[in-house]
Amino acid sequence: MVDPESRRATYDDVLDAPRDKVAEVTNGQLVLHPRPALPHAAAASALGEELGPPFKRGRGGPGGWIIVDEPELHLGDDILVPDLAGWRRTRLPRLPAEPYLSLAPDWVCEVLSPTTAKFDRADKLPIYARESVRHVWLLDPLQRTLETLRLEGPHYTLLAVHKDDTVVNAEPFEVFDLELSVLWADVEPP
Repeated sequence: MVDPESRRATYDDVLDAPRDKVAEVTNGQLVLHPRPALPHAAAASALGEELGPPFKRGRGGPGGWIIVDEPELHLGDDILVPDLAGWRRTRLPRLPAEPYLSLAPDWVCEVLSPTTAKFDRADKLPIYARESVRHVWLLDPLQRTLETLRLEGPHYTLLAVHKDDTVVNAEPFEVFDLELSVLWADVEPP
């Protein structure tokens, strides 16, 4: 008989997870997190609202992207749910009918929270690097920071840490002026 503690988690474990949790599988282990707190959700929503028109729809920007909130990614044996992810339409012209994607995105944004920051950095970043996700943003609405990273070889290089109310032109969306103040406009200051 297999010891349930030593068996590798599967997609069935994700499907059986409580609905009030975000379920992910990394390194064979099921990881459950509470649904995001409101500052986290507000920042993620605001970022999607800002990037959508110029990059997804081509209004005031170049278009050419599919950007999705909380997509389920099946990357090898790992199942991840980034807060936002984007694919260049040259690689993913349309979303499939399945409830998940196996094609690694070109860009992900993880919105950091006290309960997920360590997991996002220590567990998810190496998987994104292994899968050649070229750009990662780490957004912290409580600290009011945006870290931008680019994959160089097998590791990420920190390009910049932006803070507070600055205007950012960050890869891969550098042709757009992103006003960080918009991301935390609805969040009470710390």
